[in-house]
Amino acid sequence: MIRSLLRDFFASATNRSASSTAPPKPTEGLCVYAVGDVHGQRKELEALLARVEADAARMRADGLNTRIVFLGDYVDRGPDSRGVLDSLCALAKRSADGSGIACRFLLGNHEAAMLDFLKEPAANSQWLSFGGVETLGSYGVRASAGTTEPARCRALRDALDERLPDEHRRFLETLELMVAFGDYAFVHAGIRPGVALERQHPDDLLWIREPFLSSPRRHEKVIVHGHTVVERPEILDNRIGIDTGAYATGVLTAVALHGVERRILATAP
Repeated sequence: MIRSLLRDFFASATNRSASSTAPPKPTEGLCVYAVGDVHGQRKELEALLARVEADAARMRADGLNTRIVFLGDYVDRGPDSRGVLDSLCALAKRSADGSGIACRFLLGNHEAAMLDFLKEPAANSQWLSFGGVETLGSYGVRASAGTTEPARCRALRDALDERLPDEHRRFLETLELMVAFGDYAFVHAGIRPGVALERQHPDDLLWIREPFLSSPRRHEKVIVHGHTVVERPEILDNRIGIDTGAYATGVLTAVALHGVERRILATAP
């Protein structure tokens, strides 16, 4: 499924690369907002969305179209993964019927781990140790980190499977791996430097840190990503990192891209 998502992306994505001299821009006439890792922080999500939507209204008044790209990791670690998915499903519905701002939703490694647990709980019990316990709790399922016993893992999967709304399941199963607008490509974690975007491995898009983070090389597009927590947003020539650790800091961050401008919007702890 993940590889087919990547093929679908490249069947429709623009082929225009970031120029080596001209400053990068999203698609002409468009303001794109990228939202970092939410991790179960519904309060921070709602606060940031209020800021983004107010800013987007000003952009539309200036004649720009607007999009929001969510960079993944909506679940785990924070207290209200279920509430976050409720909010995002509502956004997705408004996006689809045209009554709200158009949105795109990327797959994060935590959503991938949750889906893997639902398919094969014993083989993917490590999810419980890096946020799955909190997600289960938000659905009313009590669990302990470090659980590996197959029968217990299957019981936890069955309890989650019973409580997971169909709307949440459909949302999780249709998340994208990559989105591009003009000179920017949006992924969850990053890319493998030196590998063409169309040949990136899904595991790298979801999990990579090094050598991506320290690479100075110019990629085909400027990569906008989350996954790796930073104290402040990192706005570099070849990448923009905006995961400010909302589950630990209370700071959820977005970057607004239009023309050659790059602006930061964030919540306060």
